Amino acid sequence: MDRRSFLQTSAALGVSASAMAATADMPMTTLGKTGLKVSRFTLGGAHMRMRGEENAIKMIHRSLELGVTFFDSAAKYHNGDSDVAYGKALEGKRQQVLLMSKAENRTKEGAMAQLENTLKRMKTDYLDLWQCHEVVHHWEVDKIFGPGGSLEAFVLAKKQGKVRHIGFTGHADPSVHLRLLEGFDGWETVQHPVNLIDPHYLSFTYNVLPRVKQKGLGTIAMKSNGMGAIGKNSIAPIEECLRFTLTQDPDTIVSGPETIEQLEQNIGVVKGWQKFTPQEVSSILDRTRRGPIGSKIERYKKAEPYLAGMVKPHVDGEAD
Repeated sequence: MDRRSFLQTSAALGVSASAMAATADMPMTTLGKTGLKVSRFTLGGAHMRMRGEENAIKMIHRSLELGVTFFDSAAKYHNGDSDVAYGKALEGKRQQVLLMSKAENRTKEGAMAQLENTLKRMKTDYLDLWQCHEVVHHWEVDKIFGPGGSLEAFVLAKKQGKVRHIGFTGHADPSVHLRLLEGFDGWETVQHPVNLIDPHYLSFTYNVLPRVKQKGLGTIAMKSNGMGAIGKNSIAPIEECLRFTLTQDPDTIVSGPETIEQLEQNIGVVKGWQKFTPQEVSSILDRTRRGPIGSKIERYKKAEPYLAGMVKPHVDGEAD
């Protein structure tokens, strides 16, 4: 949705999103059994760096001013430059924030090397949360859990105090998440898509989120706008996307704005959101069920058999 449409929607609520962002308190919650007190809005580390380092630093500083305490990154984001931006922006401010980063290497040695590089780039000696990044295939689960797999690195890093808490992320197949959940009791957080078309195909909202909550783990929602495809295909405006995701009650939502303007809009929605009623949720799902749905929109998900090889693969850094 463009800025004019967004402001018209916000005006209908009686206040602009940017004004809400600047004046209202940031809602906070506890990230599952980690005990960490986190902002309901988490700044996405890939997107804030897409327009350069200077823009990223300004976005991090503005996020702090607006009450954001939880910040996302990953070793692979911009070849480590997202980590670098945090290191520069948060110098002298480390104790004010909670830092999350991720490693996609599936071996113990490789994941530990990624962690050490992340710590150097972020100019910190520990992460508040370190996650096994973007697990999308069952063979990756086998490797993570196998001898010399990256799970050993996550356990070791926590024991050494280099990370306070550990978790995993992914977006392609709920069955992969369920295997990770059941294969190791030490995970403390899980990150996955939650949006208003997810329930209609390979749903993480229906199949994973309830199990994560049942186990008392921290719930981190992402891809509320389907990497931008929900808005681009006129399925729903950004405010409805964010409200729907928040209505599923994750602990926090990772949002990927690229500009200060987008940041203020999204934070304004999070600060002013009102939970959809069950009837409203049902109405939204009845509408979105009519399509388009599936991997043509959620391109990061495993393709339907008849679409295999036809769907453009997910690329980190594309709009959430």
